[in-house]
Amino acid sequence: MSLPRHSDPIVAIATAPGRGAVGMVRVSGRGLDELVLALCGRPLKPREATYTPFLDATGQAIDHGLALYFVAPHSFTGEEVLELQAHGGPVVLQLLLARCLQAAAEPGPSGAPRLAQLRVALPGEFSERAFLNDKIDLAQAEAIADLIDASTEAAARSASRSLAGAFSQEIHQLRDALIHLRMLVEATLDFPEEDIDFLRQADAQGQLDRLEHSLARVMARAQQGSLLREGIKVVIAGQPNAGKSSLLNALAGAELAIVTAIPGTTRDKVQQTIQIEGVPVHVIDTAGLRESEDEVEKIGIEHAWEAIAQADAVLFLHDLTRIDQAAYRADDAAIARAIAQKIPRQVPVIEVWNKRDATAAADLPEGLQLSAKTGAGLDALRQKLLQVAGWQSGSEGVFMARERHVQALQQTQNHLGQAQIHLQSRAQALDLLAEELRLAQNALGEITGEFTSDDLLGVIFSSFCIGK
Repeated sequence: MSLPRHSDPIVAIATAPGRGAVGMVRVSGRGLDELVLALCGRPLKPREATYTPFLDATGQAIDHGLALYFVAPHSFTGEEVLELQAHGGPVVLQLLLARCLQAAAEPGPSGAPRLAQLRVALPGEFSERAFLNDKIDLAQAEAIADLIDASTEAAARSASRSLAGAFSQEIHQLRDALIHLRMLVEATLDFPEEDIDFLRQADAQGQLDRLEHSLARVMARAQQGSLLREGIKVVIAGQPNAGKSSLLNALAGAELAIVTAIPGTTRDKVQQTIQIEGVPVHVIDTAGLRESEDEVEKIGIEHAWEAIAQADAVLFLHDLTRIDQAAYRADDAAIARAIAQKIPRQVPVIEVWNKRDATAAADLPEGLQLSAKTGAGLDALRQKLLQVAGWQSGSEGVFMARERHVQALQQTQNHLGQAQIHLQSRAQALDLLAEELRLAQNALGEITGEFTSDDLLGVIFSSFCIGK
């Protein structure tokens, strides 16, 4: 799995772009002693912060700050690591980065470059090396990026649990139980002449049943974690002046979209991410759906239909004050038919009736009634969104998970289902049973990186920050 570039020493600015109180330049590789002397003017004690000048080629200080040196394998990457913590100005950090590269290329006491082939790190390369050097597994590495990108407190806590190994521990427990069952099946295949029925004596059926039950619990929590990471995309759709922009503003608690009584005010999508019980909800307000001769409005309506087609849920907003108008009801019916044609069957369409405060009608239609103006009914809508998203309120111990994790668990579930079928056939299909169990173990291994292609690693780590 290791590529030639993995042996190169690497350096990068490890703090976010822009100005800050403190900034960090990080170096990772083998044989950093001479580079340390060139930059700091003296050796550093491992794992001890040292206040020191950071020196340029003439011996003048670029800045003063803290230097920390970690010896292999006792570092984040498993290699030797040097961290220079300086003042967080972009120019200062760029000067330190350039000085690291310059000092590495300069001849050392032996006449050879101090740190040959030192280069700027690729996005996520420090975390990738931590994975390759067995400091963290792949799920933990992904949790680093998820913790940085977390948009809600619940997502951050879940990512922290995954980084601490909670998700990986669940996967390892499933793997160990699967390996034990595979051992029994393989033993039966290797010694078919034995009188003892290994599988029956060892309760292979019970072991497989317990495996499936444990897998189902892990899947449920992983799906919750995936929801915390990805959120749900909700599109507000309906005729002009139904109150779509008012509803977006009410859910967001801010005046994000312009609201007027003029039909067609919203010309394009307006998006805001809110959180409901820690779940990110990406709410998209769209142009009112109607026939229009206005070229700009027509483009906005096209964008509205594009957003509807990509939605995880659609809020079909109706106007209670126009419920008695035949033309309005006919247009709503036409929109409903169009929505049904454009979205997959499993995407929920939530019927919402707005302007409850402006009507005294006693016979109200089915669906959620609310007032975007007063806020009445918004809590019921929020709970409905959580319900259609599949969120289980009060979920404890949720760990962060990605869509690829959920897919790998589903593959594992499918292979265990096939294993159940073959186990019922006993000796007639034991080789097929063994193969399904092997495939199930491979699917689990994809989560933690035990069975992972270099291509997948490239995709995963390329989405990380540079310097992480």
